[in-house]
Amino acid sequence: MEVLFTFLPKDHQQQLLREEFPEVQFHFTYKDKTHLPDAQVLVTYGEDICAEDIEAARKLKWIMVASAGIEKMPHEAIAARGITVSNVKGIHKTPMAESVLAHILSLKRSLSFIYESQQKGEWNRKTGSSELRGSTALILGPGAIGSEIGRLLQAFGVQTIGCNRTGKASEYMEEMVPFESILEMLPKADIVISVLPSTEETRNMLRKEHFAAMKNDAIFMNFGRGDLFEDETLIEALETNEIGTAVLDVFSQEPLPSDHPYWRMSNIVISPHASSHSGKYVERALQVFVPNLKKWLAKNEEPTNLVSMEKGY
Repeated sequence: MEVLFTFLPKDHQQQLLREEFPEVQFHFTYKDKTHLPDAQVLVTYGEDICAEDIEAARKLKWIMVASAGIEKMPHEAIAARGITVSNVKGIHKTPMAESVLAHILSLKRSLSFIYESQQKGEWNRKTGSSELRGSTALILGPGAIGSEIGRLLQAFGVQTIGCNRTGKASEYMEEMVPFESILEMLPKADIVISVLPSTEETRNMLRKEHFAAMKNDAIFMNFGRGDLFEDETLIEALETNEIGTAVLDVFSQEPLPSDHPYWRMSNIVISPHASSHSGKYVERALQVFVPNLKKWLAKNEEPTNLVSMEKGY
């Protein structure tokens, strides 16, 4: 069996894979698809695969996406071939939840003001800081990441409300509602956090009326996908003080163009799609891949974290 990685694990990780699976021929490349026609298994971040690659990979049976998002992959071509696709859902939860919490605490405890005062050499105690305890957070998409965000927020005395397609119960959510009830919940939330994937249902899901329903001092955070709303809708909500602050880690166009209005707005925090970054990322991805490869070699060809090309998640 041949397995192609289109990214480069560290040398010791490559060696461990070869020792663990001596019967497998591994190819570790950086976006080099020379070995694609002979690969039965492809391990990729997903963004470097197109429909032509799927056509060329005649022996391909399984794609393991070392990411949670699959929206940039050629869904129709993969589905037409019946190729199994799995991802690494859940491995982002620790760094992303910590990133969300860090941004919230920074805003509540006025860290930006304190840092700026330090740079100016000013002793200014008029920070305008507030407390996180006693606030309410509405979490859109309380899966693995959203639930971990909920766990951390509950430790700070925050009430957590989850919102998903069905309203089905989720860990560390004190209350759950379906998408159709989102407008009823938004006025209650001091913090609105989205970790939703990009699907037909979620694209442009938040519209003008949703931002108008939020508290005018609400913190809105998007750590899911950048197509959740139109940029113009958020800009208008911030300029008219319908909401207080936005923290964005994802954007409809990445990298965010240097002339984009977001850069000039004082009530937006821009993070360059970096909330999941961690020195342990590949290590955690391999912890998902190795057991699945063992199952695959044992003819159990149903890896964990299966995703549907038709549904988009």
